Amino acid sequence: MKNIVKSLIVLFSVVAFYPAVAQETDNGLNPNSVYPIHEDDVLYKKRVWRRMDLKEKQNKPFFASNNEITKIIIEAVKSGELYPYTTDSLNTRMTKEQFLENMKLPDVGGGLSEEEKALGFSEEDDGWGGGWGDDTSADDGGDDGGDGGDEANSDYFFPNEVSILEIMEDIIFDKKRSRLYYDMQSIKLIIPAEKFETGLYREVAIFRYKDLVELFRSQPDRAVWFNPWNSQEHRNLADAFTLRLFHARIIKVENPDDQYIVDIYNKSPRQGLMASQWMEDEIIQFEHDLWEF
Repeated sequence: MKNIVKSLIVLFSVVAFYPAVAQETDNGLNPNSVYPIHEDDVLYKKRVWRRMDLKEKQNKPFFASNNEITKIIIEAVKSGELYPYTTDSLNTRMTKEQFLENMKLPDVGGGLSEEEKALGFSEEDDGWGGGWGDDTSADDGGDDGGDGGDEANSDYFFPNEVSILEIMEDIIFDKKRSRLYYDMQSIKLIIPAEKFETGLYREVAIFRYKDLVELFRSQPDRAVWFNPWNSQEHRNLADAFTLRLFHARIIKVENPDDQYIVDIYNKSPRQGLMASQWMEDEIIQFEHDLWEF
C-alpha cells in the first residue's frame, strides 16, 4: 500500500510540474511571426526567399516618390526606432555604424587631379563654397534634403537607390483552420548591382518583419501603399504586404545545400527564371490539391 501511495504522489508531482516547465521554456509559437501559428497546428511548412524589385510596375506603389518604403526604413534606423540584423536568423543585431557603412558609396579613387591642384584647389575645398573667404557657406543651416545629419551627404546612397527587397517567409498549412498562410519573417535591403562597377549587388541590412509592421502602423500618414487608380483606396504598407499586393520572384527554397535556384538550374538565366516560376506554380498547385482531399 505504501508503495502505491508513493507512486501516486510521484505521478501527480510529475503531471503538475510538467506543464509549468513546458510553458516557461517553449510555448510553441514563433516569436518572429506577426500572426504566429502553434507548432502543433502546423501540418506543412516550407521556407522560401523572394526577390522584390521596387522599380517593377506592380511594386511602384511601395516606392512612391519621397514616400519610398526604403526611405521610411532607413530613417527609422537613423533615429533609433528600428534595429537592423546581420543575418536572416535574426539573432545578431547590426550597429548603426555598420548600417551606415553599408550605405556608403563605393570608393572609386577620386580626389583632385593634377590640373585641379595647379588651379589652386585643395582637398578641403569642394570647389563651390570653401576657399572663397566665406567659412559659413559650408553649413548655412538650410535644408539637407530631408534625411538630416551628416549621413545625408553625397557619400551615401539615397533611399530611392536601394531598390531591391529580399523577403524570407514560411509557407504554412494550418490544419486547425485548414488554410495556407504566408508567414513573413524578414526583409533585407539590397542595393542593385547596377550601382557598382564590379557588377555585384550589396546587402545593406536585414529587418525583422514584425518590427517593420509596428513601424508602418505607427506612421499611417507616411507608410502608404500608393494606389494609382483610386486615391481613396491607399493602404498602409503592412496591409499591402498582408494582401500580397506585391510581385516577388522566388530565388531560393530551403534545401540541404542551401543553394539558390540559379545555382541549381545554372545552364542559362532563362532556365533559372523558368524554374522560379515552376516552383511558384507548385505552391499554388499544392494549395489547390489540399482542398481535393
